[in-house]
Amino acid sequence: MTPGRFIVLEGIDGAGTTTQARLLTRWLTRAGRRVLQTNQPSGGPVGTFIRHALRGRIVAGDGQRLDPRAIAGLFVADRADHLHSEIEPALAAGTDVICDRYVMSSLAYQGSECDPAWIAALNAPFRRPDLTLFVDVPADVAAQRRARRGLAADLFEVDAFQVKVAAAYREAATLHGALTIDGTASIRAVQHALRAAINALG
Repeated sequence: MTPGRFIVLEGIDGAGTTTQARLLTRWLTRAGRRVLQTNQPSGGPVGTFIRHALRGRIVAGDGQRLDPRAIAGLFVADRADHLHSEIEPALAAGTDVICDRYVMSSLAYQGSECDPAWIAALNAPFRRPDLTLFVDVPADVAAQRRARRGLAADLFEVDAFQVKVAAAYREAATLHGALTIDGTASIRAVQHALRAAINALG
């Protein structure tokens, strides 16, 4: 059986990766492909714990936010579990996997708070995607989009921090061979560019 294709979308909060992942999944399904749409943090036990921590529902022993190194470790644990329990079985069964964020998100987010070399080393053993698509949006544009959503901000959705993350993402995209897509274009135009990149996989 031909393995499925592992396709990852990356971008800061407000880049539109969730919307684009949903559209890609619909497109590939209509083309007759079997598709698993997923995301990180995952919906598994560690991913759920991370989401609670990012929303301030879980704190450290001193009552403050979890240490950035602890958060980095949680993302590694979630990624390992997610790969083992969901992503790799789907790929082996011939199902394409569209994942909203993966290793590059740790390089950008946790690498902006911890030693980037340490973050890279923690994530080095993980499976490489067949294609990583970085939806690049300036931090101020992403902030405006987040504001329009009207949702409570999580731990990372702070404008000054998002500026650092955006810069770290661009550096990671260059170093790790991600294809950069202009995320300031219309949803339709971004989707067209993403589809063209996937079609080029063959």
